[in-house]
Amino acid sequence: MLSVVYLLVYLTAGVGMVRLLLPRFRMIGRIYLGLCLGLLLCMWLPAVMAFPFGFTAAGHLAALGLLALAGGGCWLVRDRRPAREWDGGDQSLLMTVLMIALPLTALSVYLECTHTIAPRPDGLHCGQSTYGDLNLHLAIITSLRNARFPADYNIFPGELLAYPFLSDSLSTSMMLFGMGLRSAVIFPSAVMLFLAFSGYCLLSGRIAERTSGARLAVLLFFLNGGLGFLYAFDMIGVSLGTDSMNQLQSGTGFAQRLGNMLNGYYTAPTNHAEQAYYNLRWSNIICDMFIPQRTTLGGYCMVIPCLYLVCDTMVPPRVGKSEDPECLAGTGNMLRRTVLMGVMGGALPMIHTHSFAALAMISLGWMSYDLVFCAVEKRPVSGRLIPWAVYGATAALLALPQLFVWTFGQMKGSDHFISFHFNWVNNSGSYGLRDGYLWFYVKNIGLPFVFFILSLFERSPRRRFLAAGAMVAFLCAEVIQFQPNEYDNNKIFYIWYMFAAVLAADYAVALFEKLRGLRSGAVIAGMCVIVFFASAVITVGRECVSDYRLFGTEDAEAARYIEENTGEHDVFMTWTQHINPVSSLAGRTIVCGPDLWLWYHGFTTWERQNEIRGFYADPEENRGILEKYAVGYIFVSSYERSELSVDTEGLEAVADKVFESSRGEIAIYRVKAGK
Repeated sequence: MLSVVYLLVYLTAGVGMVRLLLPRFRMIGRIYLGLCLGLLLCMWLPAVMAFPFGFTAAGHLAALGLLALAGGGCWLVRDRRPAREWDGGDQSLLMTVLMIALPLTALSVYLECTHTIAPRPDGLHCGQSTYGDLNLHLAIITSLRNARFPADYNIFPGELLAYPFLSDSLSTSMMLFGMGLRSAVIFPSAVMLFLAFSGYCLLSGRIAERTSGARLAVLLFFLNGGLGFLYAFDMIGVSLGTDSMNQLQSGTGFAQRLGNMLNGYYTAPTNHAEQAYYNLRWSNIICDMFIPQRTTLGGYCMVIPCLYLVCDTMVPPRVGKSEDPECLAGTGNMLRRTVLMGVMGGALPMIHTHSFAALAMISLGWMSYDLVFCAVEKRPVSGRLIPWAVYGATAALLALPQLFVWTFGQMKGSDHFISFHFNWVNNSGSYGLRDGYLWFYVKNIGLPFVFFILSLFERSPRRRFLAAGAMVAFLCAEVIQFQPNEYDNNKIFYIWYMFAAVLAADYAVALFEKLRGLRSGAVIAGMCVIVFFASAVITVGRECVSDYRLFGTEDAEAARYIEENTGEHDVFMTWTQHINPVSSLAGRTIVCGPDLWLWYHGFTTWERQNEIRGFYADPEENRGILEKYAVGYIFVSSYERSELSVDTEGLEAVADKVFESSRGEIAIYRVKAGK
């Protein structure tokens, strides 16, 4: 209960701060921006106070003092105009949130509950999409309890935790005030999910030309899929595959093929596992991004309000009006807006670096569009340049320390990062295009991509302004690979798609209005709905029924023993399996985690892997490794026995067995003093 109260204090404070700074902003927008600001402060202020206090309960209480100072500062610089009252526009946006954001939140929270170490008689279960990444986030969450800052990776000690950790540390905060691990993952996720869904409802409502277009855009964005479902109908009378190859076309009837998609491992028509065969790479945002990737969820939850503010505040006069036109007339009003934009944008790098990069790209595109047209129309550029400069300088002031302390240091020490690479995953390894350039996007994104392209031919300053920013992000993600995993560029593509979906939806609605006089108009609209959403519906259905055992009962038993009988910062020797109760459930440090994560974070692990392999094979001969990594405990499970040659007698010579699970699958040894 204390953890919920702690978060509510921040959310309430955020709403109050935005009320002081932006009273003339639409009421529903103020409440939304305030909740986002409060959540952002709940991520950041405890992390700031962790440098002197550690990530402890005491540090969190000290962070409340910073929150009070921030609130006092907002009161001193407050906008004294009366608050804007609720109106018809608020009512329309609220209806969109209730009709779309709430059901999407309910669906996603259900997936969180089934996909996050769900207790079953045989252990702890997850879903398909969380089987790979969940354990990394659990390891960060559990290991940050009472950790010194800046913290190290608990799966690669000695190396700074440069992975954006603030979405995970929010769950750690919940645990420090008494919430269990499973609830600490699900509860903040539910808050972030609601803010992401409702925020995009407000963003699309702000920039779309029609209310119906805004609502369609929300569905196109979150229920994204593409044309992959059509493979299930291709030559349906002939089985073209098997259970392990070409599964989308395995079976001679649609029911059989649908069964394959709903029961196989990544066999749904989005992000299909047979990438070399189908080249389907457009993941569903809910199932493959929000549920398994907490950093992406936290990043999008925070980048949407930034885009909302920037788009509204910096919209050129020729394009449209701000929700608060008076902010352009008063220097103080504009300054409050631009500084708030900069603060929220500058806080992004350690929440989600890709979101920060995409925000910078889109802002650069909008600024260029704005200033170029000022020059073309022979109007003073300085009046538009100064707000952009204040916004950019504020964001840079906050972002650069994060980038230098964490991000750039990790990139500098690795050859895995920035490289030039044309056409994303359609040109994997730069060996040539698998699909034709445009066909790749038509196949993966579907009709929304076609409608987006067609919308750009219309004479609409609003559309061109939105596209000017969004296309900068698209083009950068097309030619620059930002991370070792080329697929991770999708995190930038989806932010481009936030705007592409609105333009496509507006165009689709306008097209339908012109077809209303046709008797076949309803049929055409129905066919479009099927093409829009069929792949996403199948993918979501697959996640709803997916169920995998992640940890067995003996894993949970061992994790409980470790938490109750070892120190929070003790180091364990284990093998590098990604399903590891030591690092994920108990939060203890291990000598080396899996390449599944570490290689993509820029680390080379072969030296430590060889040392671990050598130690288990001959503990007495390699006991120096224990001292090298300050190992206090040795973990032996079915993974170590199957992957390594384990010398049990040698282990007993250097360590005492202190735990054996109920069925004998897991043993824990404590290193003998002086050994």
